[in-house]
Order: sequence, then C-alpha cells, then structure tokens
Amino acid sequence: MIQVIYRRLASKMSSLGLVILLTLSTSLNAQEGDPVKGKQLYNTNCAACHQLDRKMTGPALRNVEARLAEEQGLDREWLNSWIRNSAGMIKSGDAYANQIWNEYNQTAMTAFPTLSDQDISDILAYTAATPPEKDDEVIQQQVVVQEPGISNKLILGALAILFALLAMALVLVRRTLNRFAEEKGLETIEEDKGLPIWKAFVQNQFLVLCSVIFLMLASAYFVYGYFMQVGVDQGYEPVQPIHYSHRIHAGDNGIDCKYCHSSARVSKHSGIPSLNICMNCHKSIYQVAEETQKEGIEEYGIDYNAEIQKLYKAVGWDENEQKYTGETQPVKWVRIHNLPDFAYFNHSQHVSVAGVECQTCHGPVEEMEIMYQHSSLTMGWCINCHRETNVKVEDNAYYAKIHEQLSKKYGVEKLTAAQMGGLECGKCHY
Repeated sequence: MIQVIYRRLASKMSSLGLVILLTLSTSLNAQEGDPVKGKQLYNTNCAACHQLDRKMTGPALRNVEARLAEEQGLDREWLNSWIRNSAGMIKSGDAYANQIWNEYNQTAMTAFPTLSDQDISDILAYTAATPPEKDDEVIQQQVVVQEPGISNKLILGALAILFALLAMALVLVRRTLNRFAEEKGLETIEEDKGLPIWKAFVQNQFLVLCSVIFLMLASAYFVYGYFMQVGVDQGYEPVQPIHYSHRIHAGDNGIDCKYCHSSARVSKHSGIPSLNICMNCHKSIYQVAEETQKEGIEEYGIDYNAEIQKLYKAVGWDENEQKYTGETQPVKWVRIHNLPDFAYFNHSQHVSVAGVECQTCHGPVEEMEIMYQHSSLTMGWCINCHRETNVKVEDNAYYAKIHEQLSKKYGVEKLTAAQMGGLECGKCHY
C-alpha cells in the first residue's frame, strides 16, 4: 500500500516538474527576441529619434542592453521601466536616468506603456543583431563613376584624318601619272579654261542684285534673332554650391513646393529657403538610402551624403554631439530666375489668388535633378498666358463681383486674364 502511494506521489511530482519546466522554457523563449519583428517595431517607435550607430535626438542604440549592463550595471528591468515611463524614472531621482536627460538637453523621451516585454525583447534583439557587411563590389560601384564610351568627337576626328589621307593619295597618284607621261613623251590634253566663275558672277548684275538682297534679309533675320535673345536665359542651369535635388525632394518624397518657398503664398517673391528649413529634416537624415546614393553617383556623379555634410558645415551642426557649434558659413546660391527691374511679378497674386501651379511657370520641377529655367519668361510668353488662361472664379470671392460685371460686358461665361485687364501696361510696368 505504501509503495502504491509513493508511486502515485512520484508520478504527480514528475508531472508537476514537467509543467514547471515547460513554463520556464516558455518564459525563457519569450525573452528571446525576434530581430525581424524588432526591426518593424524599431522603425515604428524608435527611428524618429534614434539611430543604431550614431547619436541623434537620443543616443545610439546598437548593443544598448549589453553596453548598459557592462558600463552602468543596469539590467533588462531598468530598460523596461525607462522605455515605458522615462519621465517617472527621472522624477524618482534615478541617477543614470537624470544623466541621460541632462546629456541630451533635457529632451523628454516619449513613453511607450503599451509595449509588452516581448516587444521590447524583439527591439533589443534587433539592436544587438550584427549589421550586414556590404559587398566590396557594391562599394566600388557606389564610389567609381562609370567612364563614358568612345567619344563621337574622336570618331569624327579619325574619319577626317582618313579623308585627308585619301585626298593626299589622289594628289600623289595624279602627279605620278603626269611624270610617267612626260618621261614617255606623251602629250597631256589640257582643257580650255574658260572665264572663272567669280568673274562671270560679277559681270551678271541681276545675280549680284539678288545675292545682295538675300544677304541683307538673312543678316537682318539673324541680327533680330540675336537681339531678341538678350536677357532671355531659358535653359539656364547653374551649378549650386550645395547640390539640391528637386527630383528627390519634390518628386520621390512629395514635399510641397510651398513648404520650402513659403513666402510665395504671401509675398511678391518666392524667396530662397533658409537652411533652418533644411535642418528640420536633416537633423535626423544624415545620409540617404543606399539605392539613392548609388543612383546619384552612377547617373549624376553626385555624392548626396557629401552634400549633406556641406549643409552641416554651413549651419555649424555637429552631428556627433547633436548640437549647433555657432560656426556658420554663408551659402552663395546662384539665382536662376531673374526678371528685369522694370517688370513687376507678384507670386502671391498668382499662387494664392489665381491658384496657378508652380509647374505652370517653372516646368516639371519634380523631375529636375538640377534646377534650370524652364520657360522663357519673356513679355510675349506672359501675354500669351493671360490671353489663354481662364480665371478660376469658383469658390473665389475675390473675383465674384468683377466676374459678374465683365461676363455681361463680353457675353461669355468664363473670363481670361486678358479680359480682366491682364494686358494693361501698368499691370506689369509701374
């Protein structure tokens, strides 16, 4: 009887031990994070303020758990508390929490109370993962700019040399044949040379008169065309001190033109954006994606990361310390669009009141790697636009009364800018 009781007790103890073992193993497995899930959580919650390998708004997070354990003696429990309620730990007087808070300009960290222990384990597993090494060939492709093929000028030059050699050969052959003929006593028949062409032309007064009239008309045409291009810089594409890709910012990233050129809504001028506008984003974006960097080097010969460093140097930004040094340098931008002083143009009237899109005058900016003057910006170009463009009066109280009066006068439903006085000299020349 006693043996039976012992057997039952041993069976229950083994079952209980198995349950405890399974529970412990499940708990341990829960603490082992998944780097793949951790990357998603990191990008969603942490990437706005942290980078893995350098300081940003907050400290670098590569191997953060191991570093805190080794340098500060802090465990996972401290990290969980800090992530979920950093402000509470600072108020409690925690020494390292206050040290971090003061080191990063007393910038409060966002609390993440909804992150579970498993979520934090996943994030820490991602920060502890070994970064992938770049293939040497890929690095060389990013650095080396492809050399162009055989130049067309070189081919044309070779053809020109070939034809010159053929012409010289023909001259030598003719001289050789004439010398053989003289040695054999053969007479060469020389053609009777008539009146030279230029003498015949000079003696024909009708041809001379027609030629003079033709040359005068052609000269007048070319002189008129030359003077009409004075002050017209269509296609002007200067190199700027800091390369700025409208294709990436306005095209790929979809940034509104008026975010940078904000004064275009309220002022005569669109304005040159201050570098503080750039730093709104580039405090955190210190390098571009690898695909973008490779594309810039191979297709345009531009190192985008180096251009960002030029921006930091101009504003005096220390990316390692994440603060301004106060040592700034002016950026001498080259103006592209420049109207004569006697011509008046108001951006706010066109952008805010008339609702004209920036691309109407400046072309497909979102496709331009290097900004250039797309339109001629001549007087005739502006007048044609006023003649052809209907004024947008829908939901625009500014034009309601004048549209009602002028539409009756001209007997039309829609008015062009020209019919509203857009061709009056005083509108643009004051």
